[in-house]
Amino acid sequence: MALPTAYLTSFKNTEAIFKAMQAAQAPPRFTQKVLESLGYANPNERMMINVLKSLRFLDDTGVPTRRYHEYLDQSQSAAVLAAGVRDAYADLFRVNNSAQSMSNADVKNKMKTLSEGQFTDRVLSQMAGRFTALAKLGGLLGRSRRRADGRTPRRRRGCHPFGRRHSGRQSPSTAST
Repeated sequence: MALPTAYLTSFKNTEAIFKAMQAAQAPPRFTQKVLESLGYANPNERMMINVLKSLRFLDDTGVPTRRYHEYLDQSQSAAVLAAGVRDAYADLFRVNNSAQSMSNADVKNKMKTLSEGQFTDRVLSQMAGRFTALAKLGGLLGRSRRRADGRTPRRRRGCHPFGRRHSGRQSPSTAST
């Protein structure tokens, strides 16, 4: 699988578009007119259709897929989007299992390598920015510290962060004389 070549020139409305999708009924076909009805008529926002196709939210003809319908359930939307990001960027995750934690510059460099240099720096920057924005929306950033149920584990009181108990007493080597 290759890297998705769809990208956005602006990421400021990405989250808002996904929220608008959740608030609306799934259309029979996701088109430019659907985006406009959600309140996004800017030509740059039309590129979101190709982004949704790369995430497998839409098929090649723009018909919403099962993933799109699963995304509408707000209790699982972050996980559904995260799965879409992992599928769309499978090559990037093969290079670095924690690709979501890489800096934009590192993502851009890995994408340059994976695409064998066929994109300009500007396009690579936008592709990397899109990946980072989608990873953030999908909850992939910081995910390594989360439990399977999506919650961040809490340390128990009195425990050292590396699992050693803290008794409150100084060890003989650090006790003052």
